[in-house]
Amino acid sequence: MKKVIATIIAGLFATAAFAQTPAAPAAAKAEAKHTKEVTKAQAKETKAVAKADAKEAATVADAKADVASAKADAGAAKAKAHHKATKTKAKAAEEKASAMAEAPAAK
Repeated sequence: MKKVIATIIAGLFATAAFAQTPAAPAAAKAEAKHTKEVTKAQAKETKAVAKADAKEAATVADAKADVASAKADAGAAKAKAHHKATKTKAKAAEEKASAMAEAPAAK
C-alpha cells in the first residue's frame, strides 16, 4: 500500500512539474521574438542611415564634378577669348602697319 501511495504522490509531483514547464518557454519565446524584432529594426535603421549617407556623398561628389566641369568650361572659354583678342590685336597692328606704309608713299 505504501508503494501505491508513493507512486501516486510521485505521479502528482511529475505532473505538476510538467504542467509548469511550458509557461517558461513561452515567456522566453516571446522575449526572443521581441529581441529579434528589435535587432531587425536596428539593422533597418542602420541600413537606411548608411544609404542616406551614401546618397549625400554621391550628391556632393556630383556637385564637385559639376563645379570642376564648369571651371574647365570657363577656362576653355577664357583661353578662346584670349586667343581671339590676340588675333584681333595682331590683325589691327597689321592693318595699322599697312596703313602707315601707304601713308608715306601717298605724300
